[in-house]
Amino acid sequence: MSDSNAYDDHDDPAGDGIEIPVGPSGDQTPADALPYGGDDDEVRRVEAALYARIGEQAPERRLTATRRAVELLGDPHLAYPVIHVTGTNGKTSTARMTESIVRAHGLRTGLMTSPHLVSIRERIVIDGEPIAADRFVENWDDITPILAMTDQELTDRGEQPLTFFEALTVLALACFAEAPVDVAVIEVGMGGEWDSTNVVQSQVQVITPVAIDHAKQLGSTVAEIARTKSGIIKPSSSVVSSAQTPEALAELERAAELTESTLAVEGTGFSVVSDTPAVGGQLVSVQGIAGRYDDLFVPLFGQHQAHNAAVAIAAVESFLGRGSQALDEDVLAEGLAAATSPGRLQPIAQEPTVVVDAAHNPHGARALAEALPVAFPSEHVVGVVGILGDKDARGFVRALADTVQTFVVTQPPGDRALDADAFARVVVAEVGEDRVVVEPSLEQALQEARDLADEADAEDALVLVAGSIVMVGKVMDLVHAEGLRSGGGEAE
Repeated sequence: MSDSNAYDDHDDPAGDGIEIPVGPSGDQTPADALPYGGDDDEVRRVEAALYARIGEQAPERRLTATRRAVELLGDPHLAYPVIHVTGTNGKTSTARMTESIVRAHGLRTGLMTSPHLVSIRERIVIDGEPIAADRFVENWDDITPILAMTDQELTDRGEQPLTFFEALTVLALACFAEAPVDVAVIEVGMGGEWDSTNVVQSQVQVITPVAIDHAKQLGSTVAEIARTKSGIIKPSSSVVSSAQTPEALAELERAAELTESTLAVEGTGFSVVSDTPAVGGQLVSVQGIAGRYDDLFVPLFGQHQAHNAAVAIAAVESFLGRGSQALDEDVLAEGLAAATSPGRLQPIAQEPTVVVDAAHNPHGARALAEALPVAFPSEHVVGVVGILGDKDARGFVRALADTVQTFVVTQPPGDRALDADAFARVVVAEVGEDRVVVEPSLEQALQEARDLADEADAEDALVLVAGSIVMVGKVMDLVHAEGLRSGGGEAE
Protein backbone atom coordinates (compact mmCIF):
# COMPACT_ATOMS: atom_id res chain seq x y z
CA MET A 1 0.00 0.00 0.00
CA SER A 2 1.55 3.15 -0.85
CA ASP A 3 0.78 5.64 1.69
CA SER A 4 1.95 9.18 1.35
CA ASN A 5 0.45 8.49 4.31
CA ALA A 6 -2.11 7.25 2.19
CA TYR A 7 -3.70 3.99 2.79
CA ASP A 8 -2.79 2.65 6.07
CA ASP A 9 -6.21 3.75 7.04
CA HIS A 10 -8.56 0.90 7.00
CA ASP A 11 -11.15 0.89 4.34
CA ASP A 12 -13.32 -0.54 6.98
CA PRO A 13 -14.94 1.75 9.35
CA ALA A 14 -12.96 0.25 12.04
CA GLY A 15 -9.95 1.39 10.37
CA ASP A 16 -9.86 4.83 8.98
CA GLY A 17 -9.38 3.81 5.50
CA ILE A 18 -8.27 0.26 5.02
CA GLU A 19 -10.67 -2.38 4.13
CA ILE A 20 -11.55 -5.28 6.29
CA PRO A 21 -10.59 -8.66 5.02
CA VAL A 22 -13.71 -10.73 4.71
CA GLY A 23 -14.05 -13.47 7.24
CA PRO A 24 -14.22 -17.23 7.16
CA SER A 25 -16.83 -17.18 4.42
CA GLY A 26 -14.24 -18.07 1.84
CA ASP A 27 -12.43 -14.92 0.78
CA GLN A 28 -9.46 -15.58 3.04
CA THR A 29 -6.65 -17.68 1.68
CA PRO A 30 -6.13 -21.43 2.00
CA ALA A 31 -3.94 -22.56 4.85
CA ASP A 32 -1.30 -24.14 2.62
CA ALA A 33 -0.73 -20.80 0.92
CA LEU A 34 -0.39 -18.69 4.03
CA PRO A 35 2.78 -17.16 5.43
CA TYR A 36 3.72 -17.93 9.03
CA GLY A 37 3.12 -21.64 8.34
CA GLY A 38 -0.63 -21.25 7.81
CA ASP A 39 -3.45 -20.88 10.30
CA ASP A 40 -4.86 -24.06 11.80
CA ASP A 41 -8.44 -24.91 12.67
CA GLU A 42 -8.14 -23.46 16.16
CA VAL A 43 -7.08 -20.05 14.84
CA ARG A 44 -9.91 -20.19 12.36
CA ARG A 45 -12.29 -21.01 15.20
CA VAL A 46 -11.27 -17.77 16.91
CA GLU A 47 -11.49 -15.87 13.64
CA ALA A 48 -15.00 -17.20 13.04
CA ALA A 49 -16.05 -16.16 16.54
CA LEU A 50 -14.75 -12.65 15.93
CA TYR A 51 -16.40 -12.33 12.53
CA ALA A 52 -19.70 -13.52 13.98
CA ARG A 53 -19.81 -10.17 15.78
CA ILE A 54 -20.87 -6.83 14.31
CA GLY A 55 -18.34 -6.03 11.62
CA GLU A 56 -15.74 -3.35 11.30
CA GLN A 57 -17.91 -1.55 8.79
CA ALA A 58 -20.35 -0.69 11.57
CA PRO A 59 -18.36 0.69 14.53
CA GLU A 60 -20.12 1.71 17.71
CA ARG A 61 -19.34 5.26 18.84
CA ARG A 62 -18.59 4.30 22.42
CA LEU A 63 -15.76 3.46 24.80
CA THR A 64 -17.88 2.17 27.68
CA ALA A 65 -18.17 -1.36 26.29
CA THR A 66 -14.42 -1.85 25.82
CA ARG A 67 -13.70 -0.17 29.16
CA ARG A 68 -16.04 -2.57 30.93
CA ALA A 69 -14.45 -5.61 29.29
CA VAL A 70 -10.89 -4.61 30.21
CA GLU A 71 -12.04 -3.67 33.72
CA LEU A 72 -13.42 -7.18 34.19
CA LEU A 73 -10.09 -8.52 32.92
CA GLY A 74 -8.15 -6.54 35.51
CA ASP A 75 -7.14 -3.65 33.24
CA PRO A 76 -4.38 -5.40 31.25
CA HIS A 77 -3.88 -2.26 29.17
CA LEU A 78 -2.42 -0.46 32.17
CA ALA A 79 0.44 -2.97 32.49
CA TYR A 80 2.61 -1.27 29.84
CA PRO A 81 3.12 2.18 28.31
CA VAL A 82 1.57 2.90 24.91
CA ILE A 83 2.37 4.88 21.78
CA HIS A 84 -1.01 5.50 20.13
CA VAL A 85 -1.21 6.20 16.37
CA THR A 86 -4.08 7.75 14.43
CA GLY A 87 -4.52 9.69 11.18
CA THR A 88 -6.19 9.17 7.82
CA ASN A 89 -3.21 7.84 5.92
CA GLY A 90 0.17 6.34 6.75
CA LYS A 91 -0.78 4.97 10.16
CA THR A 92 0.35 1.40 9.67
CA SER A 93 3.73 2.22 8.12
CA THR A 94 4.41 4.79 10.82
CA ALA A 95 3.35 2.39 13.57
CA ARG A 96 5.52 -0.39 12.18
CA MET A 97 8.58 1.84 11.92
CA THR A 98 7.99 3.18 15.43
CA GLU A 99 7.76 -0.35 16.82
CA SER A 100 10.91 -1.45 15.00
CA ILE A 101 12.94 1.47 16.36
CA VAL A 102 11.71 0.89 19.91
CA ARG A 103 12.50 -2.83 19.63
CA ALA A 104 16.02 -2.04 18.43
CA HIS A 105 16.50 -0.24 21.76
CA GLY A 106 16.11 -3.57 23.55
CA LEU A 107 12.47 -3.27 24.60
CA ARG A 108 9.98 -6.09 24.15
CA THR A 109 7.23 -4.69 21.96
CA GLY A 110 3.60 -5.25 21.12
CA LEU A 111 2.09 -3.91 17.92
CA MET A 112 -1.57 -3.74 16.95
CA THR A 113 -2.44 -2.76 13.39
CA SER A 114 -5.40 -3.22 11.06
CA PRO A 115 -6.43 -4.81 8.83
CA HIS A 116 -4.53 -7.97 7.88
CA LEU A 117 -3.38 -9.13 4.47
CA VAL A 118 -3.60 -12.89 4.97
CA SER A 119 -3.69 -14.05 8.59
CA ILE A 120 -5.66 -12.39 11.36
CA ARG A 121 -2.63 -12.97 13.61
CA GLU A 122 -0.85 -10.20 11.68
CA ARG A 123 -2.93 -7.71 13.65
CA ILE A 124 -1.28 -8.65 16.97
CA VAL A 125 2.52 -8.65 16.81
CA ILE A 126 4.85 -9.58 19.67
CA ASP A 127 8.50 -8.58 19.36
CA GLY A 128 8.27 -8.16 15.61
CA GLU A 129 6.45 -11.42 14.81
CA PRO A 130 2.73 -12.18 14.41
CA ILE A 131 1.51 -13.71 17.63
CA ALA A 132 2.02 -17.47 17.79
CA ALA A 133 -1.09 -19.46 16.95
CA ASP A 134 -1.23 -21.21 20.32
CA ARG A 135 -0.91 -17.94 22.27
CA PHE A 136 -3.56 -16.32 20.07
CA VAL A 137 -6.01 -19.14 20.76
CA GLU A 138 -5.21 -19.50 24.46
CA ASN A 139 -5.61 -15.78 25.10
CA TRP A 140 -8.92 -15.81 23.26
CA ASP A 141 -10.18 -18.72 25.31
CA ASP A 142 -9.08 -16.93 28.49
CA ILE A 143 -11.04 -13.77 27.71
CA THR A 144 -14.14 -15.43 26.20
CA PRO A 145 -16.03 -15.61 29.54
CA ILE A 146 -15.32 -11.92 30.13
CA LEU A 147 -16.55 -11.02 26.67
CA ALA A 148 -19.72 -13.02 27.33
CA MET A 149 -20.29 -11.18 30.63
CA THR A 150 -19.80 -7.84 28.91
CA ASP A 151 -22.14 -8.82 26.08
CA GLN A 152 -24.82 -9.78 28.58
CA GLU A 153 -24.52 -6.49 30.45
CA LEU A 154 -24.76 -4.58 27.19
CA THR A 155 -27.80 -6.47 25.90
CA ASP A 156 -29.49 -6.11 29.29
CA ARG A 157 -29.19 -2.34 28.79
CA GLY A 158 -30.54 -2.57 25.27
CA GLU A 159 -27.13 -1.99 23.65
CA GLN A 160 -25.30 -3.93 20.98
CA PRO A 161 -22.87 -6.60 22.20
CA LEU A 162 -19.16 -6.07 21.66
CA THR A 163 -18.32 -5.58 17.99
CA PHE A 164 -15.58 -7.37 16.06
CA PHE A 165 -13.12 -4.55 16.58
CA GLU A 166 -13.99 -4.03 20.25
CA ALA A 167 -13.45 -7.73 20.95
CA LEU A 168 -10.24 -7.73 18.91
CA THR A 169 -8.96 -4.73 20.87
CA VAL A 170 -9.61 -6.49 24.17
CA LEU A 171 -7.81 -9.57 22.83
CA ALA A 172 -4.77 -7.56 21.73
CA LEU A 173 -4.52 -5.70 25.04
CA ALA A 174 -4.71 -9.00 26.91
CA CYS A 175 -2.09 -10.61 24.65
CA PHE A 176 0.33 -7.75 25.29
CA ALA A 177 -0.09 -8.08 29.05
CA GLU A 178 0.34 -11.84 28.93
CA ALA A 179 3.48 -11.71 26.75
CA PRO A 180 4.45 -9.45 28.60
CA VAL A 181 5.59 -6.43 26.57
CA ASP A 182 7.57 -3.39 27.70
CA VAL A 183 5.69 -1.06 25.37
CA ALA A 184 2.81 -1.35 22.90
CA VAL A 185 2.39 0.60 19.67
CA ILE A 186 -1.31 0.64 18.92
CA GLU A 187 -2.95 1.84 15.71
CA VAL A 188 -6.43 3.32 15.92
CA GLY A 189 -9.16 1.53 14.03
CA MET A 190 -11.30 4.48 13.01
CA GLY A 191 -11.20 8.10 14.07
CA GLY A 192 -9.86 8.32 17.59
CA GLU A 193 -12.14 9.77 20.24
CA TRP A 194 -14.59 6.85 20.34
CA ASP A 195 -12.37 4.18 18.81
CA SER A 196 -12.11 1.14 21.10
CA THR A 197 -8.32 1.45 21.27
CA ASN A 198 -8.76 4.79 23.04
CA VAL A 199 -9.21 3.00 26.35
CA VAL A 200 -5.40 2.97 26.60
CA GLN A 201 -3.55 5.55 28.67
CA SER A 202 -0.88 6.43 26.13
CA GLN A 203 2.22 8.45 26.86
CA VAL A 204 2.77 9.49 23.22
CA GLN A 205 0.12 10.15 20.60
CA VAL A 206 0.96 10.21 16.89
CA ILE A 207 -1.22 11.81 14.22
CA THR A 208 -0.38 11.08 10.60
CA PRO A 209 -1.83 13.24 7.78
CA VAL A 210 -5.54 13.91 8.14
CA ALA A 211 -7.73 13.96 5.03
CA ILE A 212 -11.35 13.27 4.19
CA ASP A 213 -12.26 9.59 4.31
CA HIS A 214 -15.15 7.79 6.00
CA ALA A 215 -17.09 11.05 5.92
CA LYS A 216 -20.26 9.25 6.99
CA GLN A 217 -18.66 8.20 10.25
CA LEU A 218 -16.12 10.95 10.89
CA GLY A 219 -17.44 14.13 9.29
CA SER A 220 -17.42 15.87 5.92
CA THR A 221 -14.61 18.36 6.65
CA VAL A 222 -10.96 17.94 7.53
CA ALA A 223 -11.56 19.97 10.70
CA GLU A 224 -14.32 17.61 11.90
CA ILE A 225 -12.19 14.56 11.21
CA ALA A 226 -9.14 16.07 12.91
CA ARG A 227 -11.29 16.93 15.93
CA THR A 228 -12.34 13.29 16.25
CA LYS A 229 -8.79 12.04 15.82
CA SER A 230 -7.43 14.51 18.37
CA GLY A 231 -9.60 12.70 20.90
CA ILE A 232 -6.71 10.28 21.57
CA ILE A 233 -4.61 13.07 23.11
CA LYS A 234 -4.18 12.49 26.84
CA PRO A 235 -3.37 15.05 29.57
CA SER A 236 0.26 16.14 29.88
CA SER A 237 1.41 13.83 27.11
CA SER A 238 3.66 14.16 24.06
CA VAL A 239 1.93 14.63 20.70
CA VAL A 240 3.78 14.12 17.41
CA SER A 241 2.12 15.09 14.15
CA SER A 242 2.87 14.85 10.46
CA ALA A 243 2.54 18.06 8.47
CA GLN A 244 -1.15 18.97 8.39
CA THR A 245 -3.50 21.30 6.59
CA PRO A 246 -4.23 24.52 8.53
CA GLU A 247 -7.71 23.26 9.48
CA ALA A 248 -6.40 19.99 10.88
CA LEU A 249 -3.48 21.63 12.66
CA ALA A 250 -5.79 24.11 14.39
CA GLU A 251 -7.76 21.21 15.90
CA LEU A 252 -4.61 19.45 17.08
CA GLU A 253 -3.25 22.65 18.61
CA ARG A 254 -6.53 23.22 20.41
CA ALA A 255 -6.55 19.69 21.82
CA ALA A 256 -2.91 19.91 22.92
CA GLU A 257 -3.55 23.20 24.67
CA LEU A 258 -6.63 21.88 26.47
CA THR A 259 -4.75 18.80 27.70
CA GLU A 260 -1.56 20.73 28.51
CA SER A 261 0.38 18.44 26.18
CA THR A 262 3.42 19.20 24.06
CA LEU A 263 2.93 19.20 20.28
CA ALA A 264 5.74 18.62 17.78
CA VAL A 265 4.70 19.09 14.15
CA GLU A 266 6.65 18.04 11.09
CA GLY A 267 8.07 21.09 9.38
CA THR A 268 8.65 23.07 12.55
CA GLY A 269 9.38 20.63 15.38
CA PHE A 270 11.21 18.13 13.17
CA SER A 271 11.68 17.53 9.44
CA VAL A 272 13.02 15.44 6.59
CA VAL A 273 16.29 17.03 5.51
CA SER A 274 16.81 14.85 2.44
CA ASP A 275 15.74 11.56 0.90
CA THR A 276 17.59 9.76 -1.89
CA PRO A 277 16.40 6.62 -3.69
CA ALA A 278 18.60 3.60 -3.03
CA VAL A 279 18.56 -0.08 -3.88
CA GLY A 280 15.75 -1.63 -1.86
CA GLY A 281 14.50 1.64 -0.42
CA GLN A 282 15.99 5.07 0.27
CA LEU A 283 18.54 6.99 2.31
CA VAL A 284 16.92 9.55 4.56
CA SER A 285 18.36 12.34 6.70
CA VAL A 286 16.12 13.66 9.46
CA GLN A 287 16.27 16.57 11.84
CA GLY A 288 14.50 15.14 14.82
CA ILE A 289 13.16 16.83 17.92
CA ALA A 290 16.39 16.20 19.83
CA GLY A 291 19.03 15.35 17.24
CA ARG A 292 19.97 15.08 13.59
CA TYR A 293 20.35 11.69 11.91
CA ASP A 294 22.00 11.37 8.51
CA ASP A 295 21.83 8.75 5.77
CA LEU A 296 19.48 6.33 7.47
CA PHE A 297 18.43 3.44 5.27
CA VAL A 298 14.66 3.03 5.07
CA PRO A 299 13.73 -0.21 3.25
CA LEU A 300 10.45 1.25 1.98
CA PHE A 301 9.78 3.10 -1.26
CA GLY A 302 8.29 6.54 -1.79
CA GLN A 303 8.94 10.00 -0.44
CA HIS A 304 5.93 9.62 1.83
CA GLN A 305 7.77 6.84 3.64
CA ALA A 306 10.62 9.26 4.38
CA HIS A 307 8.07 11.50 6.10
CA ASN A 308 6.59 8.53 7.93
CA ALA A 309 10.09 7.66 9.13
CA ALA A 310 10.61 11.20 10.44
CA VAL A 311 7.35 10.99 12.38
CA ALA A 312 8.35 7.60 13.79
CA ILE A 313 11.73 8.96 14.88
CA ALA A 314 10.09 11.93 16.59
CA ALA A 315 7.63 9.58 18.30
CA VAL A 316 10.44 7.43 19.71
CA GLU A 317 12.39 10.51 20.81
CA SER A 318 9.28 11.66 22.63
CA PHE A 319 8.74 8.25 24.20
CA LEU A 320 12.27 7.48 25.35
CA GLY A 321 13.36 10.95 26.47
CA ARG A 322 10.38 13.31 26.21
CA GLY A 323 12.08 14.82 23.16
CA SER A 324 15.10 16.05 25.09
CA GLN A 325 17.61 13.31 24.28
CA ALA A 326 18.88 12.30 20.85
CA LEU A 327 18.64 8.63 19.88
CA ASP A 328 21.76 6.54 19.42
CA GLU A 329 22.29 6.74 15.67
CA ASP A 330 23.49 3.13 15.30
CA VAL A 331 20.49 1.76 17.18
CA LEU A 332 18.15 3.99 15.20
CA ALA A 333 19.71 2.86 11.93
CA GLU A 334 19.28 -0.78 12.96
CA GLY A 335 15.63 -0.23 13.84
CA LEU A 336 14.72 1.56 10.64
CA ALA A 337 16.61 -0.89 8.45
CA ALA A 338 14.61 -3.74 9.96
CA ALA A 339 11.23 -2.07 9.44
CA THR A 340 8.72 -3.64 7.11
CA SER A 341 5.32 -2.59 5.86
CA PRO A 342 3.83 -5.38 3.76
CA GLY A 343 1.60 -4.40 0.90
CA ARG A 344 3.01 -0.91 0.59
CA LEU A 345 4.67 -0.45 -2.81
CA GLN A 346 5.95 -4.02 -2.49
CA PRO A 347 7.34 -6.12 -5.36
CA ILE A 348 6.06 -9.70 -5.11
CA ALA A 349 7.00 -11.30 -8.45
CA GLN A 350 9.30 -10.96 -11.44
CA GLU A 351 9.13 -11.45 -15.21
CA PRO A 352 7.13 -9.30 -15.34
CA THR A 353 7.59 -7.37 -12.12
CA VAL A 354 4.40 -7.31 -10.06
CA VAL A 355 4.10 -4.54 -7.47
CA VAL A 356 1.24 -4.37 -4.97
CA ASP A 357 0.04 -1.26 -3.21
CA ALA A 358 -3.15 -0.84 -1.21
CA ALA A 359 -3.80 2.79 -2.04
CA HIS A 360 -7.59 3.02 -2.05
CA ASN A 361 -8.43 6.72 -1.99
CA PRO A 362 -7.30 9.71 -4.07
CA HIS A 363 -4.72 10.81 -1.48
CA GLY A 364 -3.16 7.35 -1.47
CA ALA A 365 -3.30 7.06 -5.25
CA ARG A 366 -1.52 10.40 -5.67
CA ALA A 367 1.23 9.20 -3.35
CA LEU A 368 1.48 5.99 -5.34
CA ALA A 369 1.65 7.89 -8.65
CA GLU A 370 4.50 9.97 -7.28
CA ALA A 371 6.44 7.09 -5.75
CA LEU A 372 6.10 4.35 -8.38
CA PRO A 373 8.22 5.93 -11.16
CA VAL A 374 11.03 6.59 -8.68
CA ALA A 375 11.01 3.16 -7.07
CA PHE A 376 10.18 1.12 -10.18
CA PRO A 377 10.88 3.11 -13.38
CA SER A 378 8.80 1.76 -16.23
CA GLU A 379 7.67 2.91 -19.64
CA HIS A 380 4.54 0.80 -19.48
CA VAL A 381 2.52 0.12 -16.34
CA VAL A 382 -0.43 -2.26 -16.48
CA GLY A 383 -2.70 -1.62 -13.53
CA VAL A 384 -4.95 -4.25 -11.95
CA VAL A 385 -7.47 -2.04 -10.18
CA GLY A 386 -10.50 -2.77 -8.03
CA ILE A 387 -12.15 -0.67 -5.35
CA LEU A 388 -14.89 -0.73 -2.73
CA GLY A 389 -18.27 0.73 -3.50
CA ASP A 390 -18.06 3.51 -0.90
CA LYS A 391 -14.76 4.93 -2.15
CA ASP A 392 -14.07 7.86 -4.47
CA ALA A 393 -13.52 5.75 -7.56
CA ARG A 394 -13.26 8.69 -9.95
CA GLY A 395 -10.69 10.49 -7.81
CA PHE A 396 -8.69 7.29 -7.46
CA VAL A 397 -8.54 6.77 -11.24
CA ARG A 398 -7.71 10.40 -11.97
CA ALA A 399 -4.74 10.19 -9.64
CA LEU A 400 -3.35 7.19 -11.55
CA ALA A 401 -4.35 8.21 -15.09
CA ASP A 402 -0.90 9.53 -16.05
CA THR A 403 0.98 6.67 -14.38
CA VAL A 404 -0.93 3.60 -15.60
CA GLN A 405 -1.03 2.99 -19.35
CA THR A 406 -3.54 0.12 -19.34
CA PHE A 407 -6.20 -0.51 -16.68
CA VAL A 408 -7.34 -4.08 -16.10
CA VAL A 409 -10.50 -3.48 -14.10
CA THR A 410 -11.60 -6.16 -11.65
CA GLN A 411 -13.22 -6.29 -8.24
CA PRO A 412 -11.96 -7.14 -4.74
CA PRO A 413 -13.35 -10.09 -2.82
CA GLY A 414 -16.37 -9.41 -0.63
CA ASP A 415 -19.81 -7.88 -0.79
CA ARG A 416 -18.58 -4.30 -0.45
CA ALA A 417 -16.66 -4.36 -3.75
CA LEU A 418 -17.70 -2.08 -6.59
CA ASP A 419 -18.85 -4.25 -9.48
CA ALA A 420 -16.17 -4.54 -12.16
CA ASP A 421 -18.48 -3.35 -14.94
CA ALA A 422 -19.61 -0.36 -12.90
CA PHE A 423 -16.01 0.54 -12.03
CA ALA A 424 -15.02 0.10 -15.68
CA ARG A 425 -17.51 2.77 -16.70
CA VAL A 426 -15.82 5.18 -14.31
CA VAL A 427 -12.37 4.29 -15.63
CA VAL A 428 -13.44 4.60 -19.27
CA ALA A 429 -14.92 8.03 -18.57
CA GLU A 430 -11.55 9.16 -17.23
CA VAL A 431 -9.00 7.53 -19.56
CA GLY A 432 -10.88 6.28 -22.63
CA GLU A 433 -12.11 2.88 -23.73
CA ASP A 434 -8.89 1.95 -25.54
CA ARG A 435 -6.98 1.82 -22.25
CA VAL A 436 -9.42 -0.40 -20.36
CA VAL A 437 -9.85 -4.16 -20.09
CA VAL A 438 -12.57 -5.63 -17.86
CA GLU A 439 -12.03 -8.94 -16.05
CA PRO A 440 -14.21 -9.56 -12.95
CA SER A 441 -12.18 -12.60 -11.86
CA LEU A 442 -9.19 -11.37 -9.87
CA GLU A 443 -7.07 -14.39 -10.79
CA GLN A 444 -7.84 -13.90 -14.48
CA ALA A 445 -7.25 -10.15 -14.20
CA LEU A 446 -3.79 -10.74 -12.79
CA GLN A 447 -2.94 -13.17 -15.59
CA GLU A 448 -4.34 -10.78 -18.21
CA ALA A 449 -2.20 -7.96 -16.82
CA ARG A 450 0.91 -10.12 -16.89
CA ASP A 451 0.22 -11.06 -20.49
CA LEU A 452 -0.27 -7.41 -21.44
CA ALA A 453 2.98 -6.47 -19.74
CA ASP A 454 4.82 -9.24 -21.58
CA GLU A 455 3.35 -8.07 -24.88
CA ALA A 456 4.12 -4.39 -24.28
CA ASP A 457 6.84 -2.79 -26.35
CA ALA A 458 8.89 -2.00 -23.26
CA GLU A 459 11.50 -4.16 -21.54
CA ASP A 460 10.68 -2.68 -18.13
CA ALA A 461 6.88 -3.14 -18.30
CA LEU A 462 5.39 -3.96 -14.93
CA VAL A 463 2.09 -4.87 -13.30
CA LEU A 464 0.69 -2.71 -10.51
CA VAL A 465 -2.10 -4.00 -8.26
CA ALA A 466 -3.91 -1.29 -6.30
CA GLY A 467 -7.22 -0.10 -4.91
CA SER A 468 -8.02 -2.45 -2.05
CA ILE A 469 -6.05 -4.12 0.73
CA VAL A 470 -8.32 -7.15 0.53
CA MET A 471 -7.44 -7.45 -3.14
CA VAL A 472 -3.74 -6.93 -2.46
CA GLY A 473 -3.79 -9.68 0.14
CA LYS A 474 -5.52 -12.04 -2.27
CA VAL A 475 -3.00 -11.30 -5.04
CA MET A 476 -0.10 -11.84 -2.64
CA ASP A 477 -1.66 -15.18 -1.75
CA LEU A 478 -2.09 -16.14 -5.42
CA VAL A 479 1.56 -15.39 -6.15
CA HIS A 480 2.67 -17.21 -3.00
CA ALA A 481 0.62 -20.26 -4.02
CA GLU A 482 2.22 -20.18 -7.49
CA GLY A 483 5.63 -20.34 -5.84
CA LEU A 484 4.58 -23.32 -3.74
CA ARG A 485 3.22 -25.16 -6.76
CA SER A 486 6.44 -24.55 -8.70
CA GLY A 487 8.53 -25.70 -5.76
CA GLY A 488 10.30 -22.37 -5.59
CA GLY A 489 8.78 -20.84 -2.47
CA GLU A 490 7.64 -17.25 -2.63
CA ALA A 491 8.34 -15.37 -5.82
CA GLU A 492 9.99 -12.38 -4.24
